[in-house]
Amino acid sequence: MVRDPVCMMELDPRKAPATAEYEGKLYYFCSDRCRKKFLAQPKVYINKAPDMRLTVGLMGSASYKQDPKVAKMVFSLGQAIAKRGFILITGACPGLPYECAKGARSLGGLSIGISPALSLDEHIHKYDSPSDAYDAIIYTGSGLMGREVTNIRSSDMVIIAGGSSGTLGEFAIAYDEGKLIGILQGSGGIVEEIPKIVNQFEKDTGAQLIYNTDPDDLIEKLSHIYTTEHYKHPSCFCESYSKTL
Repeated sequence: MVRDPVCMMELDPRKAPATAEYEGKLYYFCSDRCRKKFLAQPKVYINKAPDMRLTVGLMGSASYKQDPKVAKMVFSLGQAIAKRGFILITGACPGLPYECAKGARSLGGLSIGISPALSLDEHIHKYDSPSDAYDAIIYTGSGLMGREVTNIRSSDMVIIAGGSSGTLGEFAIAYDEGKLIGILQGSGGIVEEIPKIVNQFEKDTGAQLIYNTDPDDLIEKLSHIYTTEHYKHPSCFCESYSKTL
């Protein structure tokens, strides 16, 4: 349960009539009246009820060889996530996820890496992965494929950038689990094939796909959709969807 920071009413977060995102944190309200009151003077209410920052997971190519234009785009995406106050989650790997983490860090954003390794030593030497762009690294010990599930389930919103078979697997998990998914158009790889792939799917998981070429616009649209509708069914594990799968 959560509390409305204005009237302090206890609420089921999935049944709250309204929400608002402020400085990267999501607040729940019993009515649109309380929401408007909060938005008029947010600093009066932000410490009156517990809150949590929203998380954005970046899934993309881990290759060391990246198109400089795409790398710059994903670096800007990391900055957009940091500016919004969201927490970035990646697989703590090289390539585009690392560029995104560097972008977030450049503006003081909070970045979490989900490692396939058992330890920092294994992370660096076995998986040849960076460790200098994260505020914390979670060592899952579950290997490259196993940690993908943790990445997706730890993210309120997922963004796909470039990539090949590994990123396609992450997209499939996110889609199957009903996530809100941003597609960074122009980043190459499987991103260019996603519209065709989705046309072959024949089940409603609750997933929503948002396509955009501009990192700032993509984050803005994802935030809007999450806080106005997707928070009510953020994954297939919510009761309203789990019964139909």
